[in-house]
Amino acid sequence: MAAIDAVARAKEIRELIRVHKRWDALFAILGLLAMMVGILTLVALFTEMVVDGLPRLNAEFFTNFPSRRAGQAGILSAWVGSILVMIVTASFAVPIGIAGAIYLEEYAKKNWFTDIIEINISNLAGVPSIVYGLLALGLFVYTFGFGQSILSAGLTLALLILPIVIVATREALRSIPQHIREAAYGCGASRWQVVHDHLLPYSTPGILTGVIIGMARAIGETAPIITIGALTFIAFLPPVPFAGDPPAGLFDWLTSPFTVMPIQIFNWTSRPDPAFHQNAAAASLVLVVMTLGMNALAIWLRYRLRKNIKW
Repeated sequence: MAAIDAVARAKEIRELIRVHKRWDALFAILGLLAMMVGILTLVALFTEMVVDGLPRLNAEFFTNFPSRRAGQAGILSAWVGSILVMIVTASFAVPIGIAGAIYLEEYAKKNWFTDIIEINISNLAGVPSIVYGLLALGLFVYTFGFGQSILSAGLTLALLILPIVIVATREALRSIPQHIREAAYGCGASRWQVVHDHLLPYSTPGILTGVIIGMARAIGETAPIITIGALTFIAFLPPVPFAGDPPAGLFDWLTSPFTVMPIQIFNWTSRPDPAFHQNAAAASLVLVVMTLGMNALAIWLRYRLRKNIKW
């Protein structure tokens, strides 16, 4: 009887395994179909954008200012403004984010105060971007008096990506084996020497990846930039330092009015003329290439730097 029960039990187990394998296969098929819906939609949209916008890409498109005539309109002020805003964003978000992450991970004591800070940082990463725009409008534009300028836009986007930089830096620091810290302390190194000479070099790939991904998000944001008053039509560039009559100051461009690529695309798509829609498709293609390029740079830097790391 015991042998018969064992055989029956084995058959039940095999049948149960077959049923579970069928469910696993069904779930894999459903997951693949769901993924293909997203991928095919993205491919269709990107293909349409390339077909519409690629014929419009030429040298004049990058060197001309926006115009009321679609054939003469370009993105010079938009891509220059995007680059300048990204410079301001990186100048504030990167050092503050990395310093804050180092403090929380290596210096701060684990108590209720740091727990509150960590919870707030995690929550800020999920706050809609328009909220940052409203905050910047009241804080940078009116309270600090920066106006509707490149500085206000850069600080707004810096606040937007700051949680991303902090979280990415902390994860990169946590990935370093504890024995590296213990060995450095055992050799008499101070806490700052451990951070500066060991932790930062080893965590650089992860930090750079987080920074570039954050910048790639910031370059495509529209809502906070519109909120603080970016211009939808601008036919001049910010002042070049030490140029003009009288010569512009070194940082006069920070207070200049501006526009960025998403705003220029929004302006063109809101017009009824199909020729402006073609311009918008071309500008969107440029923005997508810029974003993909930044993500590709993050992958390449992570690969190159990790090859040189020896634990």
